[in-house]
Amino acid sequence: MRLDGVRVLDLTRLLPGPYATQLLADAGADVVKVEDTGAGDYARHMPPVTDDGVGAVFDAVNRGKRSVAIDLKDDDGRAAFHDLVADADVVIESFRPGVTDRLGVDYGTLTDHRPDLVYCSLTGYGQAGPYADRAGHDLNYVGLAGLLDMTREGEGETPRVPGYQIADMAGGLLAAFSICSALLSRELGTTDGEYLDVALTDAVVSFSQAIAPDALAGDEPRPGETPLTGQYPWYDVYETKDGRYVTLGALEPQFWTAFCEAVDRPDLADAHMTGDPAEREALRDELTDIFRSRTREEWADAMADVDAAVDAVYTPAETFEHPQVEARGYVERPADAAPRVGLPVCGSEISRDDLGAAPGHGEHTVEVLSAAGLGADDIQQLRDAGAIS
Repeated sequence: MRLDGVRVLDLTRLLPGPYATQLLADAGADVVKVEDTGAGDYARHMPPVTDDGVGAVFDAVNRGKRSVAIDLKDDDGRAAFHDLVADADVVIESFRPGVTDRLGVDYGTLTDHRPDLVYCSLTGYGQAGPYADRAGHDLNYVGLAGLLDMTREGEGETPRVPGYQIADMAGGLLAAFSICSALLSRELGTTDGEYLDVALTDAVVSFSQAIAPDALAGDEPRPGETPLTGQYPWYDVYETKDGRYVTLGALEPQFWTAFCEAVDRPDLADAHMTGDPAEREALRDELTDIFRSRTREEWADAMADVDAAVDAVYTPAETFEHPQVEARGYVERPADAAPRVGLPVCGSEISRDDLGAAPGHGEHTVEVLSAAGLGADDIQQLRDAGAIS
């Protein structure tokens, strides 16, 4: 899983696009972050900030990249970008539909400079449809995708804002997957490069596989009433003696039997998968009392060696200290940079090299343009004209 030698020009900002290209950079790709000559990526300045005064989210998803500052609205700046495209494998952008055409960095224009280019547009709603030009953020996308409606105990409760940006991350992941697939297609000779239209909303809709069959058949799934959203008492979250929580995921009979034996309640074994609503509620009451009899840590310890799919609910800080997460090795704690979550894949060819800190705004402008063939005088003229910084 090495992308050494693959060059990516990243025109995206904030979280989804930079997350996509961070995954590519973690896999070895040379990611060149193309920012405007003003403030650059907005995330550079968004709180919370690191000790170095850089936005923590920016720092987390821009490690190992290079930054060039080019004014794409300037004719000379645009020409310099076109020079970079000639040696690039991938361009990814997250402008609203139509912006790249106005800037002269659209797929059709750039393939004149690199015919086998892989070009990815990553937007909230995609390039087509009545919402294509709408502004939005993660909460809007998960709302349209149906996830927000299902994220509550029942219809009487207000939908819960997810604890993470689901659409942003899902869309970034889908974009990275699509780019890698397109690069592979090009390498296999199946395509000569291609255009990819990836929407954050579509990524979340794709996550609905467990409930989509019913929804598509006209049997509307409701929160708290489907097997994996609270209908089953043997698949739910329960409060513990100390006001913390544990998860019970005993869907399979063997897990449920092991749980009943571990809590010395063999009388509950036959209630598994009952279709009687009254029996389910009675079982839920029993489980509520059972889990309230011990603290979260007592449950975690007691069930550690029991094959019953029971575990604690952890805070993010506790997650990063958990021995299971630490054992996987993708949480990076470099000596000269802030900790971050790296590539969450383990394998024989996965590099864990320290990528260092995120680049400064325009830190590599001269380096990258020089490598593209621009001379020192040309670069200075661009700088004097304000086309680069």
